[in-house]
Amino acid sequence: MRPCRLAILLTVLVAAGSLLAVPSMADSGPALPGDRIADLESLQQRLRQGEGEAVAERARSQAMRLEGGNAADRWARALYLQLAAGAEARRGRPATAADLLSHARGIEAAPGDWRAARLRDEAELRRAAGQTERAVELLGEWLAQHAGEADDHWRMARQLAELQRWEAAAEWIARALESDDPPDASRQALAATVYQRAGQSDEALALLEARLEGDESPASWRRAAALAQRLGEPGRAAAIWEAGWRRGILSERDDLRQLVRLHLAGGTPARAAEHLEAGLAEELLDDDGENRRLLAQAWEAARDRERALAAWEAVAERSDAGDDWLRLGQLAHAWGQEELAIRALRAARARGREEADAWLEALVAEAAAREPARD
Repeated sequence: MRPCRLAILLTVLVAAGSLLAVPSMADSGPALPGDRIADLESLQQRLRQGEGEAVAERARSQAMRLEGGNAADRWARALYLQLAAGAEARRGRPATAADLLSHARGIEAAPGDWRAARLRDEAELRRAAGQTERAVELLGEWLAQHAGEADDHWRMARQLAELQRWEAAAEWIARALESDDPPDASRQALAATVYQRAGQSDEALALLEARLEGDESPASWRRAAALAQRLGEPGRAAAIWEAGWRRGILSERDDLRQLVRLHLAGGTPARAAEHLEAGLAEELLDDDGENRRLLAQAWEAARDRERALAAWEAVAERSDAGDDWLRLGQLAHAWGQEELAIRALRAARARGREEADAWLEALVAEAAAREPARD
């Protein structure tokens, strides 16, 4: 784990009181003498003031001294170990802190709810220490006892994904997605990867598409389409974008260009061409050579011969480039438009495309073969 991420995690654990909530917990176990509670509270305060090393040493010493005592002593020992763990976490030593909590959890005199809370803390510390296998085991144990929230389910899914346990991760993502809160971009990306590796791309997309109902945020629609693309589903990406365009949620010029690209990638080039024509007619797109060539390519991919040839002829006449005349000639030849093919190929040859000669020769040979044989 990156150092900054580790620091953030440990700061959250400590600042939230997860490792320091001694006074509130002291009353839930065997009764402690007043001087013991005062000592615990003093150490807690010193830890909050940044005296990590001193607190760790004092808490360890007290815990060792109380080993083997009565139930109250053992409960106090657990609390001292908790404070020592908090101190080690503050010092950036999550593995040591986790070991201390593991010992504390094993003290049967400690209340069950306290031990469960420390189980979850230890899972976080193991994760921070890079001990992902153990972190997953502990978090799974905690989740078996508690339903947990969506954040817990996403956490388990992410850790399982790190271990490349894709099917198990997918199960936890399914639980996380049952929450009313829509996942953010990073969680959508996690879902995309996990479902793809687990062979369950339909599940991910179905859930996200269902969440788009009533969602007027362009960002949500763009994220859903991007997820479909990442999952290798360009056709569904185009369908999502098309729906957003029709509803007016995606309405910018760049949205229209992306819609065209998605239809071309998704195997619906006729829809791409129709959107291009509409965009050009309504001046949403620049009437330039790039868009006109894209229109010709779209009609060509759609196998609409009449429109494709007309579009390519318009492109060639505008650019007067040998490549465009050659492409027009090749298509016209392939689609039986001999007159247009000859005219276009001659124009291509005149503009330096020497391979046009071979196409013209082929046309002449085919014409000769069609003539009736003479006696």
